[in-house]
Amino acid sequence: MMRKKIAKLEDLPEGTTKRFSFKRDGMRVDAFMANFKGEIVAYENLCRHLPITLDYGDGEFFSNDGSLFVCQTHGAFYEPKNGLCIAGPCTGASLIPLETEQSDGHIFLVH
Repeated sequence: MMRKKIAKLEDLPEGTTKRFSFKRDGMRVDAFMANFKGEIVAYENLCRHLPITLDYGDGEFFSNDGSLFVCQTHGAFYEPKNGLCIAGPCTGASLIPLETEQSDGHIFLVH
């Protein structure tokens, strides 16, 4: 397994998100992480309805009230804790989770 430093913990305060990318088998994978109620979660940035990014490249993933992730194209809503789509065209599908670790004030992707 490999670890890639993707952010400083202080740069991801509660209620914020950050885009990042990494290579898997030589291919670029777009992803994002979020600090949801003090827990760092990370997912591939790929809607489960159609293979497009959830955001428009602006790094905005949370719904207006900050309780869910939303696909800006089709309006699918996902639970931040587990990535489950609870409303929209892909209800029942889940975002692809990514493993992270925290160490020495940094967030690392483990892949």
